[in-house]
Amino acid sequence: QVQLAESGGGLVQPGGSLTLSCAASRTLLKISAMGWYRLAPGKQRELVAQITPEFGTDYADSVKGRFTISRDNTKDTVYLQMTDLRPEDTAVYYCVAEEPQGLQIGVLEYWGQGTQVTVSS
Repeated sequence: QVQLAESGGGLVQPGGSLTLSCAASRTLLKISAMGWYRLAPGKQRELVAQITPEFGTDYADSVKGRFTISRDNTKDTVYLQMTDLRPEDTAVYYCVAEEPQGLQIGVLEYWGQGTQVTVSS
């Protein structure tokens, strides 16, 4: 099992910046995929960004050019750098990891508890 702990959320003005962190309780396999989802009231869960060693990074159209996902394997931590924040970015942001466990077990999925990001004047 892996525990994911998000941090860095808070209140920020439109146009501001914020960086989220996601720390894993143990080192994940290097081939593991990691990403950030967000959930806003009245809206469906949205995959914001993801990163894998094989395919690199990918972003939702709504955040392209503004958000950057990165991974520090030494610290077992994933980051989401957010710039030019907009009110529509307001949501609870969740860190997610998918770790392969072999042919019989498959891929295990881990979710963090979430961190609130509020963009408002």
